Amino acid sequence: MNKGTLIDIGVNLTNKRFDKDREAVILRAQAVALSGLLITGTSVEESQKALALCQQYQEIFPDFLYSTAGVHPHDADHVSIDYIEQLQQLAMQAPVKAIGECGLDFNRNFSAPAQQVKVFSEQVALAAKLQMPLFLHQRDAFEPWFNILSPYLGKVPAMVSHCFTGEKNELTQCIEADMYIGITGWLCDERRGQILRDIVSLIPLNRLLIETDAPYLTPRTIRPKPKSSRNEPSYLPYILKEIASITGLDQEEIAWQTSRNAEKVFNFPTMKELA
Repeated sequence: MNKGTLIDIGVNLTNKRFDKDREAVILRAQAVALSGLLITGTSVEESQKALALCQQYQEIFPDFLYSTAGVHPHDADHVSIDYIEQLQQLAMQAPVKAIGECGLDFNRNFSAPAQQVKVFSEQVALAAKLQMPLFLHQRDAFEPWFNILSPYLGKVPAMVSHCFTGEKNELTQCIEADMYIGITGWLCDERRGQILRDIVSLIPLNRLLIETDAPYLTPRTIRPKPKSSRNEPSYLPYILKEIASITGLDQEEIAWQTSRNAEKVFNFPTMKELA
């Protein structure tokens, strides 16, 4: 990866809200010293689009864009018979660094819970087979989610609890299981993010990752307030600043360690160069 200070490990760059200015969004991310973006795959189709973006911009932005391949629980009802084979084919491509976003979401149940469990379990098994990290989603389903993952602890290279918004006991279980914890702009919202604000200091620095989850979860701490509600990777420093403010840790230290964590988890080029 190019020289920089921050890596955004969760960007929905295939989202239609970026259609008009995607390249400008990437340039703004680089302008604030981001050194890489991991584009989230949420279905086979979106995972294909994420990989295509990496390939499209490789020449313009070398070693800057990477992606994941997976099926979000919201899309579990819509998988094809051969979706696992399709994900495996995607995972063989060099820019694809993790299986996911996958998991359980019983908050809205856009897909039937039983089907969510099936599709999630199959993707966890795929990650173990391919020896790839898991990029994980969970909402209102912690116990069944953790139970599915438990047999695979230590059997996949890493597990990332993406966009963590859980409670203290859930955070403790994830950390004790050696998971990495992804923190988003949810932390910057004192109205609904207070529980996370109260416990973020419990995350060891060597387990912390930061992400925008753009175009969602725009940090409320941005001043002046942006005209658009759309989040983008260039806002990642606001999340870094909020973590530093709450924990009392130095921003540069957090930036350096979270970048090293991302390089280690997702096997980005810098780690190979340092080895």
